[in-house]
Amino acid sequence: MLSFLRFFGVTVAAVWFGSTVFFTFFAGPAFFTDEMKKLIHPPYNGAVAELVLGRYFILHYVCGLLALAHLGAEWMYSGKVPPRVTVWLVGGVLGLSLLGGIWLQPKLKEFHQVRYADQYRRSATPQQREAAAKSFSTWHGVSQTMNLLMLLSLWAYLSRVIHTGEAPRFVSPINKFGIDNRT
Repeated sequence: MLSFLRFFGVTVAAVWFGSTVFFTFFAGPAFFTDEMKKLIHPPYNGAVAELVLGRYFILHYVCGLLALAHLGAEWMYSGKVPPRVTVWLVGGVLGLSLLGGIWLQPKLKEFHQVRYADQYRRSATPQQREAAAKSFSTWHGVSQTMNLLMLLSLWAYLSRVIHTGEAPRFVSPINKFGIDNRT
């Protein structure tokens, strides 16, 4: 069971980190290439990117919950308390994902729609459009910074899950409950 938990933990960390690398460096920027702009004209390429970004955050939520479940299961079966740094890494990335997906993305979507009000059949003054464009740029920068922080944190988490450490990783089930086997 412990080898399965280890394999599960490494798999979750690898999928989480790999999907973040893929989206950050390949899938996300693809929506704003010249080829994509010919297929899906602006601002609709941004709208499609928002749809994919919604799925990206769902993947983060699932991986974060699975990582927390893994840490809890490993603690129960091995008796070894997970290092605080590892718990903080998982919790921090999950928290940033929730913050980005639930709070920041709807805000960016609203700014995007006000910025391109004509295409979305919304009414907005030129001042509102300009303010929305400026706010979008600022909050998009915050979003990119959060994504970079998540990427670095996931890299650290993956390295911690792969590395078993110097001390014995697992103890016998009898000793974990404090039962002395000298009786």
